[in-house]
Amino acid sequence: MFSEPETWVAIAFVILMGVFAYVGVHRTVLKALDNRSERIKAELDEARRLKDEAAKLLSEYKARRATAEHEANDIIASAKAEAERIAAEAKAKMEDFVARRTKTAESKIALAEAQAVADVRSAAADAAVQAAANILSKSVKGDLANDLLTKGIAEVRQKLN
Repeated sequence: MFSEPETWVAIAFVILMGVFAYVGVHRTVLKALDNRSERIKAELDEARRLKDEAAKLLSEYKARRATAEHEANDIIASAKAEAERIAAEAKAKMEDFVARRTKTAESKIALAEAQAVADVRSAAADAAVQAAANILSKSVKGDLANDLLTKGIAEVRQKLN
């Protein structure tokens, strides 16, 4: 039994374990394992805390994004409504402008017609007076002609004006 190398390895192992136990290596190993366990636990806790914090930030940013999208949609709707209102006002102003211009043009046309009628009457009266003067001057002579001519011209002017 003592001639086999495995036996001496076993004896050396037992002696080594005894020396380790006497020196307190097992306490150092256990302390190192406990320290490592605590460090890993602290890292896991930190990781959980960071994960929770990241989830909270993500939800906040999602809420902000939703709010921003809602505000953007409100702004777009408001801008569309404002544009429609401005377009309606512009259309109403344009229609009013066209109506006023049409009324002004109609008034000018009516005034021009009245002026044209007056001009035609005046020209007709002048022509009638001239014709009457020519006829009377050729057919009637002397003081009677001058007297009739003056009365006729006065009457025609009085009636036409």
